Amino acid sequence: KDYVQTQLEVYKNRGWLGDGISNGQFTSGVGTNFVGLAIVGAYNSGIRDYDVELAYKAIKANEIDGTNRPVGSGKLDVEAFVKKGYVPFITENTTDPRGSQFSASHTMEYSFSAFAAGQMAKSLGKTEDYKFFKDKSDGWQFLFNPKNKLIQPKNTDGSFIDKFDPLQPWRGFQEGNAVQYTFYVPQNPAGLINKIGKDEFNDRLNNIFITAQKNGFGGGKEIDAFAGIKSNYNHGNQPNLHVSWLFNFSGKPWLSQKWVRAICDEFYGTDSIHGYGYGQDEDQGQLGSWYVMASMGLFDVKGLTDLRPIIELGSPVFGNIDISLGNGKKLNISAINNSAENVYIQSASFNGKKLENCWLYRDELMKGGKLEYQMGPQPNMNWGVAVPPPSTQ
Repeated sequence: KDYVQTQLEVYKNRGWLGDGISNGQFTSGVGTNFVGLAIVGAYNSGIRDYDVELAYKAIKANEIDGTNRPVGSGKLDVEAFVKKGYVPFITENTTDPRGSQFSASHTMEYSFSAFAAGQMAKSLGKTEDYKFFKDKSDGWQFLFNPKNKLIQPKNTDGSFIDKFDPLQPWRGFQEGNAVQYTFYVPQNPAGLINKIGKDEFNDRLNNIFITAQKNGFGGGKEIDAFAGIKSNYNHGNQPNLHVSWLFNFSGKPWLSQKWVRAICDEFYGTDSIHGYGYGQDEDQGQLGSWYVMASMGLFDVKGLTDLRPIIELGSPVFGNIDISLGNGKKLNISAINNSAENVYIQSASFNGKKLENCWLYRDELMKGGKLEYQMGPQPNMNWGVAVPPPSTQ
């Protein structure tokens, strides 16, 4: 609540949500301004003790308005995104109403934040706005190249850029590359899976993690905030943090269990040089908070922006976890026979009722009680596959 109210004070005083704020002034962030998305996550989680209509007004402006937009508010190329459905690639080292040198990553991120805005619009009964934002949330599809099945930047005329290197950062992609950003469709994993093909999706993603494990799930032992941006997976930066959970959507939740546990065990360390990998970009505690959630076996790739948010269920690091839910209720998570080898869920129950799916609605989990797993050393390929998590709402 305090976070949302603070951001709305910024909006009331400055006319825009801030991409970066320092001493009350706009400062440079990454330029894509996800403040609106964060507010939607709070709203859809039931945190609504603020001026909701003002919040929606600020969110809507953040997603569509580029007129006289100050640098510190980010999304300086949002006019192009709204007009064309994607952000065109420009060669200059800039972002402006024509497009951006980071056009593809901006398109992917604006598609996600448009989805979030649409979910709030739907909740508020703003049907036309919902339809508009739903359409914009599919902007990523403009950049999906069916020939290589990767996200590839496009020029203003709609043609794909030439001399395309899928692992090249900083050309169409900010702090990442095409291999990494192709999986950045958290608002519609099923749509991406269908584009690539389920078997190819699973094989590609699993092979990415096999390779990434050899490099510590980042840039190896290179000590630099951007060490992993040339890799096929980089846990040291935000665009990749949801990717290990996507197997829950593609019918192989045991691979999410495997790789999330491996990242928890191997990327994170306890000595001074190896706290969060070797090369990492912590950014407001996100790498640390990822570990907190993942180590409890709980996650949501959409950041709670769904109209009815879900929580994916994964493999807890700890055998017993007690959580105070903030509403007077408590949740106990018990992983029986859990160990470094027994990382696979064999069966699960919630408050004594057998669970067949690898997810629950958040409002169900917030009622509290006991979430219990039986763990084992081999995957149970029949658990968690009955109904995949909802991909779009």
